[in-house]
Amino acid sequence: MFHLRRRRTATRGTRDEPPHSLEVSIGHVRYAARRSRRRDGLAIAGYELQTLLGRGGVGEVYRATHRLLDRSVAIKLIRPEVVLSAADDDLFMTLRRFRREARIAATLRSPHAVRIHDFGMTGGTFYIVMELLDGMNLQHLVERFGPTPPERAVHLLRQACLALEEMHAAGVAHRDVKPANLHVCRIEGRHDFVKLTDLGMVRPRHGTTAEHEALRARGEVLGTPAYIAPEMALGEPGDERSDLYGLGCVGYWLLTGHLVFEAARPRDLVAQHVHTRPTPPSHRTELTVPSLLDNIVLDCLHKEPAHRPPSVRELRDRLDACTFPRAWTQERARRWWDAHVPSDRLAAAGGE
Repeated sequence: MFHLRRRRTATRGTRDEPPHSLEVSIGHVRYAARRSRRRDGLAIAGYELQTLLGRGGVGEVYRATHRLLDRSVAIKLIRPEVVLSAADDDLFMTLRRFRREARIAATLRSPHAVRIHDFGMTGGTFYIVMELLDGMNLQHLVERFGPTPPERAVHLLRQACLALEEMHAAGVAHRDVKPANLHVCRIEGRHDFVKLTDLGMVRPRHGTTAEHEALRARGEVLGTPAYIAPEMALGEPGDERSDLYGLGCVGYWLLTGHLVFEAARPRDLVAQHVHTRPTPPSHRTELTVPSLLDNIVLDCLHKEPAHRPPSVRELRDRLDACTFPRAWTQERARRWWDAHVPSDRLAAAGGE
């Protein structure tokens, strides 16, 4: 266990912490970031970092190999520039979020949740070791290959529902459901298998998080502008119904290749999520979207949380009721992967 402290000193075995805990100072973390700005080839806890696989606002994910086991994994780290530029209080909250993400992810048992192999701190650098996924996130899928057939979109969305069902049953909301945080991959002989990643914004059903309170005090919101639920845009902490809104945004992206709303400035995007009625997906794609699927996506995108589907289980049931002239089968998925994605192209988990 890692005990974070704002003060600059670091000690072991403090009176209020178990003997195996480690108290880490902000100064220690900043010192480590200055020493390891170049990370390819860096060794962390027995893993050798190789190629950078993805980078987000806070984290970055590397492919790495365990030196003794010769096992390939994905390692998520906090970006050095974030560590070095953030104010002490902001960095403290970032470290707490990183630790909370690892702890909650490690409790998930759904096959649609990314497996966590290890979490720790070495030399002032925090890391999460995850399974390495053979595939890509849904953001890249549509950017590279265009909108997906509706039957495939339903196949992908219902798996995302399965991942969220476990979280919601445990009283935890993801709060950052978006295409970049859903990976579609090949795993154990299955194709088009979805994994939910990046739990950096998870929140218990009851109460709020320290970072949300700090941001609200500054008049800021937590979330991704292109996919933020209206209630979160208005300063509320967000809950399971916010995840349903995120799934609506994901479905819209899969079916159309467009964001629900588009604007040059993030604040204009946020305003549209609060005030603007979305255009039905069927009006923004050349694909034939059944009216039932159109309505499912629009219901998820309702401005009022109470008017969205009552649960991800209910949403999954509604997706199951969608029928198509040609089903998306494992055989179709296998043929698509064989034709479009060589088997040696790997993308990491982590949603960056």
